[in-house]
Amino acid sequence: MKIKDIMTREVCLVEPDQTIRDAAKRMADLDIGLLPVGENDRLVGMISDRDIALRAIAAGKGAETKIRDVMTRDVRYCYEDHDVEDVAQNMAEQQLRRLPVLDRGKRLVGIVSLADLAMDRDAGLSGATLRGVSQPGGHHCQSARAA
Repeated sequence: MKIKDIMTREVCLVEPDQTIRDAAKRMADLDIGLLPVGENDRLVGMISDRDIALRAIAAGKGAETKIRDVMTRDVRYCYEDHDVEDVAQNMAEQQLRRLPVLDRGKRLVGIVSLADLAMDRDAGLSGATLRGVSQPGGHHCQSARAA
C-alpha cells in the first residue's frame, strides 16, 4: 500500500512571515499540533506547538514573533508513492510523529501521522513505529538545540 492511500489530504499552510500567534490560533481552531510552512509554493519548514512553547515562549519571545524565527527548517518528508511500511520504519528511525507528503514535483499533497498508520494498518506496524518514535532523545530533541 502507498502513503497516498492513507495520508491526510486536507493540509493547512502558514507562511513564514505570519506570527506565532497566527500559527497557535490556527492550531487551536483545527485541533492540531503541527503546521507546514510554505513560501512561494514550496515547503520551507514546519511549526509545532512544541516549537512555539520551547523556542519562543520559553526563550522569552512574544506572540508577534515571526514563524520563520522558531520553525523547524530541517524538514523530513516522504513521497506519496512510497510504501507505507518503508515510511513507517523511517518515521520510527527518525522519531517523527508526522511527516509531510510531497508529490514528485515536490509539492505538498498531505501529511501522514502515527494516527493514519494506526487507523489503516495492523497493530504490529503502528506499534513498532510508536516504539521507535517514543525513544528518548534523538535528532529532533528540542532540549539539545540552542534556542
